[in-house]
Amino acid sequence: MAPAASPPPAPTSLRSVWIMLLALTTAFALSQSWRSVAALMAAPLQADFGLSPQALGLFAGAFHFAFGAMQLFMGIGIDLHGVRRTVLTAFPVAIAGSAVSAMAGSYGMLVAGQVLIGIGCAPAFLVCTVFIARNMPADRFAAISGITLGLGGIGMLLTGTPLAWLIEASSWRMGFWVLGGIAALSWLLIWALVHEPVQPAHNIHPKESVRQALAGFGALFTLPHTVGIMLLACVGYASFIALRGLWLGPLLMERHGFSLVQSGNVALVMSLASLFGPPLFGWLDPGPLHRRRWITGFTLLLAALFAAFAMTHITVIDVVGPVVIGVLSGFMVLQYADVRSAYPAAMTGRAMAVFTMAIFLGVAAMQWFTGLVASVAVSYGAEPYTAVLAAIALLLALGALAFTALPQPPRVQS
Repeated sequence: MAPAASPPPAPTSLRSVWIMLLALTTAFALSQSWRSVAALMAAPLQADFGLSPQALGLFAGAFHFAFGAMQLFMGIGIDLHGVRRTVLTAFPVAIAGSAVSAMAGSYGMLVAGQVLIGIGCAPAFLVCTVFIARNMPADRFAAISGITLGLGGIGMLLTGTPLAWLIEASSWRMGFWVLGGIAALSWLLIWALVHEPVQPAHNIHPKESVRQALAGFGALFTLPHTVGIMLLACVGYASFIALRGLWLGPLLMERHGFSLVQSGNVALVMSLASLFGPPLFGWLDPGPLHRRRWITGFTLLLAALFAAFAMTHITVIDVVGPVVIGVLSGFMVLQYADVRSAYPAAMTGRAMAVFTMAIFLGVAAMQWFTGLVASVAVSYGAEPYTAVLAAIALLLALGALAFTALPQPPRVQS
């Protein structure tokens, strides 16, 4: 990994740690923007490229497949080269991918641009969680992660009403150009403000080789409780992104005749609501003794909401339902705290990387799968959004079942 010049080391005060975390969060916010563009670009992309629902799902999923697949390598990069160098090396790939998407003359080029964006954004949230785990008090991990998720969610505000207005005033291509320009500013901010905080002497360990790092990741899967954690990770955040990032706009326009800007307004309110969920649940974190019960209960509640959402075609419910789902999706911050408490401190970084990989491979798989479900529903003359939302509800219920039925981490087993 190519070195990136670092500014002179500064004393690592709590204030400077927060400034660095906020700078890193700007890259995460941009990744949130890119991952949710499909909800408002769906209609113009279908018009320009003649995309089927399945092809649209693949377009939306390409970012997340690339993002998720790169988590393991980004985790190794962070272990070997640090937070700063990893994100500064990767993020320009996302900026290039946004330019490729903006200039796309074919569906294949459009998907290639999404893959590049996904690769470049791959360390965006992982560097934040590792930075928090290494530099913030352990008992505040859930709360600070919740604040970071909330702030990162501001990126989704850009892909609500502002993006809808921009697309209507110019084109979907301009959306990619604007996001790429903002991302360049984020890269400069991280380059100027972020450095690796000086660790106490007793926390400094010899660097692992790549082979040792890979073996360390493999060790995670020898622990029996890893499977249940990862299966739930695959469906939780994916359910929120599948709705907000892909199906919300088409659903409102086709079911209720909303304009692109009206759909953008609903997406904006849903995104605003999702900003408050992670800090709220981080603050309410019940601790390791009851945290897993909360995670299971809220997953099942989310499944019930999607099921109800699928069965109704009432405008008020289709507008208010996503907003409620946006708030409740914040409980997923408890999963990060659960992962942190489920593994020894020496495995925290790689556990977070594998967990994040599971989340975003799950997002990609759900977007592809729901695109397939929609296409099958259309071929049988059924309403595609009912089928899509019901499928999401079922996947959430199965994830909750795996999380509770499979082996539990010894630390939180009751």
